[in-house]
Amino acid sequence: MKTSTKFLIFGGPLLAAAALSLAAPVAENWENHCTKCHGADGKGQTKAGKKLQVKDYTDAKVQAEMKDADMIKATTDGVFDKAGKEKMKAYKDELSADEIKELVAYIRKFKS
Repeated sequence: MKTSTKFLIFGGPLLAAAALSLAAPVAENWENHCTKCHGADGKGQTKAGKKLQVKDYTDAKVQAEMKDADMIKATTDGVFDKAGKEKMKAYKDELSADEIKELVAYIRKFKS
């Protein structure tokens, strides 16, 4: 068997598994990137969250107003006020598209 064929059969799946294991669990991403402002419970009652007037993700009305696509865009590209000042940094360089989608699903679970 040629070396390249051996790699595809044996090495390829190992590399794929290693790449998948690099993605952090959604709860860990929430803890590392979101809780400072949004709080562990999603209520936004942190010092930073109050200052930035973040939304309470446990509020069903707030959740109903939020569209998944808008949440993905905000997390990917960041959030800016009307003057162009950054309110939330962009996470496109730190989180994969799948990790951002998982965060949106995680946020949906806060709804009461």
